[in-house]
Amino acid sequence: MSFFKKLKETISKQTETVTQKFKSGLEKSRSNLTEGLNELFAKYRKVDEDFFEELEEILIMADVGVNTVMELVEELKLEVKRKNIQDPKEVQEVISEKLVELYKGDDRSDDSFELNMNPDGLTVVLFVGVNGVGKTTSIGKIAHKLKSDGKKVLLAAGDTFRAGAIEQLEVWGERVGVETIKQGEGSDPAAVMYDAVQAAKARKVDVLLCDTAGRLQNKVNLMKELEKVRNVIAREVPGAPHEVLLVIDATTGQNGLVQAKTFSEATNVSGIVLTKLDGTAKGGIVLAIRNELKVPVKFVGLGEKMDDLQPFQAEQFVYGLFGDMMKEQEGQ
Repeated sequence: MSFFKKLKETISKQTETVTQKFKSGLEKSRSNLTEGLNELFAKYRKVDEDFFEELEEILIMADVGVNTVMELVEELKLEVKRKNIQDPKEVQEVISEKLVELYKGDDRSDDSFELNMNPDGLTVVLFVGVNGVGKTTSIGKIAHKLKSDGKKVLLAAGDTFRAGAIEQLEVWGERVGVETIKQGEGSDPAAVMYDAVQAAKARKVDVLLCDTAGRLQNKVNLMKELEKVRNVIAREVPGAPHEVLLVIDATTGQNGLVQAKTFSEATNVSGIVLTKLDGTAKGGIVLAIRNELKVPVKFVGLGEKMDDLQPFQAEQFVYGLFGDMMKEQEGQ
């Protein structure tokens, strides 16, 4: 069975709503990539070194990242040689297959994309990221999703540095119907986390979602603050935080990768929330993050609605990018 057929089978087992969200959310990236690839396939009659050089440029322009592109193209060359592919149009299926493999990593499973929940009680999720990336909005939308799944959720307003951050989180809490634990602006974030953990235990909460300050100006202070917050949480809940989710704005492209590396040095980031993916034509950043940081993207922002922050699925992502080309191929 061809990879495209396997991909369609996998997609068909998931809801049409999810497929449509990925398709509409990736419209700009799909249009950008499809246009470039269609021109490439039309230009070349055979797969040669010039073909691969132009393919590299197209993928780099889609923000897949230079290192990731070089690795991907080398793998494509080997696969094309192994399968003795001559027709450039046949390469698009191999590209799709390699993208899914690249994203899933060595285990080839989707387990790493699910939130790591504590089976023995309170799950604590720490959110990190610079200001303006949609961190507070992401916390609100994930709180909504967890509550819809039947979980009892509590929010912790640990960003005591930015003016208005506490109120913004409270507004989201009210929108989704969950309480927010807070102290005054300028207070110690670690003290807020201590209060929040105690409240979560007392109220038998399932998941505590913790906001943190988003400044990067002084990395030393950032690292010390995050370390202190983590230590307080770990002391009160053994094994916590169960997730440290870094929120990145997809429209910043490779700059988002730089942020990711900085925060990964400051704390053990376990997953990425990639916001505003619908607002960029450079969705390849998903692959660059996964390949260069070895950290999975766990949620992607595909629109502004409450349920437009979706759990990431590699097959849906690749189908969202290549679905139109697959239909064209079927129609031939």
